[in-house]
Amino acid sequence: MYRFLLTPRWWGINLFVVLAIPFCVFMGTWQLGRFEDRVQSHEQATKQPDPSTRAAEPLDELLPVDKVTSGRPAVATGTYADQFLVPGRELDDRRGFYVLTLLRTEGGKALPVVRGWLPGTAGSVPVPAAPQGEVTVTGDLQASENIHSNGVNARGGLPEGQLGMISAASLVNLVDYDVYDAWITLPEAEAGGAAGPDDALKPVPAAAPQGSGLDLKAFQNLGYTGEWFVFAGFVLFMWFRLVRREAETARDVALGLVPEGGEPGVGGAGEVPGASGAGGAAEAGGAGGASEAAEAAGGAKAGGADGAAEAAGGAEAGGAGEAAGGAVVEVGAGAGAVEAGGGTEASGGAVQGSQGSKTAGTSHGS
Repeated sequence: MYRFLLTPRWWGINLFVVLAIPFCVFMGTWQLGRFEDRVQSHEQATKQPDPSTRAAEPLDELLPVDKVTSGRPAVATGTYADQFLVPGRELDDRRGFYVLTLLRTEGGKALPVVRGWLPGTAGSVPVPAAPQGEVTVTGDLQASENIHSNGVNARGGLPEGQLGMISAASLVNLVDYDVYDAWITLPEAEAGGAAGPDDALKPVPAAAPQGSGLDLKAFQNLGYTGEWFVFAGFVLFMWFRLVRREAETARDVALGLVPEGGEPGVGGAGEVPGASGAGGAAEAGGAGGASEAAEAAGGAKAGGADGAAEAAGGAEAGGAGEAAGGAVVEVGAGAGAVEAGGGTEASGGAVQGSQGSKTAGTSHGS
């Protein structure tokens, strides 16, 4: 019954199932691993001490920035150079901007330093000047921002002197010297340089490294895990359903319920099983059969006794037992009726009709 599984068409279906199920399981396992990694990173971040409480180390020893060194205090010495404003940044639920100044180190490379935050609109608020001469700064180390970082303006079109994203890739197009692929934020406000308390730069707290918390992406990984496993189950379910349907069709063909290559419930066109005999095939229920029966009845009525006798004689000659459709012609006072019945009942009716026709003809002749 299941030999159809070896046909070329089913070879293709089976190959698809064999490849699809392991692929779905692999993808679901991979997404589950991504979710577990994010959970583990979050747990490690909560167990580690606050990076800002550790001792400051030279900048070059903490690079490149990763989940371990992010937020660690870094020390750098140099001279302040170009300054940029980073608009659209919030602090304590207030909107304002960062003041970012590049610190040219002894090696000539520049380190972006966020000196602080000011409320208001960038360009319309006076900014305290940066300290002159060589300075040594200590700040919390941060990785370069990207388009997924909070507050980043990646649309561009900002006025001159403003920056939408703090990254080496953005700054290298604005200055003619190399820039570190990192930046620091000063934990304390700079002394001096402000006309009043409202003009003082407010420190910007260091942000947690990306991928170290249970954010929306972690739960997306968990959702994708479930989807891939559901896909695997759906492929297996559809394969079993197709096999069952094909097996049922093969069984019906073997039992003769469905002609080979046909559909269930569809027989031969215009044929009724057991409806053939010496007198020919009787068409049951068709319009042609009804017309022929009506004509036979009308002919028997118009012919009178002689026509009835001839019809009866024809019925006897044809053999009552071989009449398949059993067309019964009754000559009455009004009209003739034609009935299609079984072989035995039809033959008996034909004999009775012929006898009645002969009797009627004898009476008429006498």
